[in-house]
Amino acid sequence: MVSWGKSLRLEVIGVQGIPLIKRGDNIARLLVEALKRMGENLRDGDVVVVSQVIVSKAEGRVVKLKDVKPSLRARVMAERLGREAEVVELILREAEEVLRFRDGHLITRTRQGYVCANSAVDLSNVSGGDAASLLPLDPDLSAEKIRKEIRKLTGRKVAVIISDTFGRPFRLGQVNVALGVSGMEPIHDRRGEKDLYGRKLQVKEIAVADELASAAELVMGEADEGIPIAIIRGYKYKRSRRPGGRRLIRPGEKDLFL
Repeated sequence: MVSWGKSLRLEVIGVQGIPLIKRGDNIARLLVEALKRMGENLRDGDVVVVSQVIVSKAEGRVVKLKDVKPSLRARVMAERLGREAEVVELILREAEEVLRFRDGHLITRTRQGYVCANSAVDLSNVSGGDAASLLPLDPDLSAEKIRKEIRKLTGRKVAVIISDTFGRPFRLGQVNVALGVSGMEPIHDRRGEKDLYGRKLQVKEIAVADELASAAELVMGEADEGIPIAIIRGYKYKRSRRPGGRRLIRPGEKDLFL
């Protein structure tokens, strides 16, 4: 097991040349082929950050709006929200619980456990607005499959993060976060270490997988950049065989705000 280490320099490489993804595509293979065309290769210890939307496409988690039949509840809520009833229906289907419904906003807890806007149902970067992408059913498993396929194709030991853009309740703007994590510890627990003045740290747990996802977004973008995968090189993480994304979700009993 590799221990945490200081990383004084990081490199973030946007992977160009990934084609539009369709159901059944092998993301790991497309990544390796794109890197080869760029004259790049994966290295042991790299972190591969993959946009959720291409994972959803490859796994068939894209729904045509014309195939969605809205319920009465969805139609009523859609009228109040000023949204398409079909989209609201998908939001409700993906939600385990509706937490907030006011001022044009719909905040839910998804079946995967995320608290987010609109159950993360997304109309961007899919088929011109007549379809919506849904989150992968198990992002940790998605990350694990990609990581294992990369190892099979290249022999390299990497970590994989499935990322998506989430808003934050007390700050403006959105940031990329880690939904699925495989091959690394998602949190660097520094409790018990000492600060510069010798005081023992009590609550210092760093969500490094989220921070890496946000760093990757700087080259990936969320608009027309067409770069759905980034490689982060130089970060010294602790390897892990355990699923990581779900460990970043705060348990409901510890949530002070809901």
